[in-house]
Amino acid sequence: MAIDEARIEEIRSRYDALAPAMDERLTRLWAAGEARALGRGGIAAVTTATGILGKRIRYGMRDLAEIKRSPPDDTPQGQRVRRPGAGRKRLTETDPTLVPALEALIDPLTRGDPESPLRWTCKSVRKLAKELRAQGHKVSPQKVSELLHDLDYSLQGTRKTREGTDHPDRNAQFEHINRQAKAFQRAGEPVVSVDTKKKELVGDFANQGREWQPAGEPVPVRVHDFIDPKLGKAVPYGVYDVARNEGWVNVGIDHDTSEFAVESLRRWWNRMGVRAYPDATRLLVTADGGGSNGHRTRLWKLELQQFADESGLNLTVAHYPPGTSKWNRIEHRMFSHITENWRGRPLESVETIVSLIGSTTTRTGLRIKAGLDRNHYEKGIKVSDEELASLNLQPHRFHGDWNYTIRPSSR
Repeated sequence: MAIDEARIEEIRSRYDALAPAMDERLTRLWAAGEARALGRGGIAAVTTATGILGKRIRYGMRDLAEIKRSPPDDTPQGQRVRRPGAGRKRLTETDPTLVPALEALIDPLTRGDPESPLRWTCKSVRKLAKELRAQGHKVSPQKVSELLHDLDYSLQGTRKTREGTDHPDRNAQFEHINRQAKAFQRAGEPVVSVDTKKKELVGDFANQGREWQPAGEPVPVRVHDFIDPKLGKAVPYGVYDVARNEGWVNVGIDHDTSEFAVESLRRWWNRMGVRAYPDATRLLVTADGGGSNGHRTRLWKLELQQFADESGLNLTVAHYPPGTSKWNRIEHRMFSHITENWRGRPLESVETIVSLIGSTTTRTGLRIKAGLDRNHYEKGIKVSDEELASLNLQPHRFHGDWNYTIRPSSR
């Protein structure tokens, strides 16, 4: 049973008032009493309100049960109470490298929103404890679990995240992308994440979320979401600069094709990238495995070759493995904030969409620029075997279908 925020705030207030007068034993007895009074979920609620560890509260409950069986005298004889600050030091104090080592194990495989306070990992606490012990850290699975909770990680169930069967090299590809990104960033070369955001109906249509309005005066919108032939749909294609926490969104009005995807990348480079990285010779592009920027899409590679020839950049592309598009960084670090920024507002024109995207910011410093792309992009363009063979494309040794570099034709 979830304890409401008001009850938690009451507990916090009582604890702040009593804490200076309580020793260690009284603190855990008081916390146990509060948790018992709340019933199911009480321990978690008291921990949230006070920061007292759940195991201390459970020890307090054990002490309360003992007191009930054998009530003590008014002044307990022989009761040992530690002075404040006494007792065994925390493991994180005696081993200050433990937490960084744990985070280093998790980081390459972290899945979920990287900006969220709740993150989750695909490694079990037993595996993590085993790897940490191999590095010389004396830690148990239970302690790893406590540290993960302290770091705001949590176990999560599945919820519409699987788009296909797991590939056996799924985790290896995540690690490969992570190594590539770090190597590029150490060298001062740009790393971008690209993807197409969900197409949006243009017009006075309902938009999820709520916005502050005078009471009883909601913004009127259409009852049915039938596309307006005159206004059509907007196709936002984003390019997110991982190191600089800034991005570009190219808002198209036609089809989401490979030509449109690479044109979006080209506009980011010409308007933002070349200024931020004037000495760059390489660019790492991380992308989904399907869609207009899919690893099997020939036109995507042909258009990238043209961009490489124009810019003089060596383009290294790393695709996320099948069924993992939800973990593309642009989804969580940029697209989610754009959606939040225009919640509850009808997207009445493409100009409105461009303006709302460009005004999106976050407390972590995210900056986004946006532009309108009125070009028309033909669907169904075929790329012949001869055209594909003419590309200056070098597959990587590990999964050359997912990882490859396209160099300018003159090199």
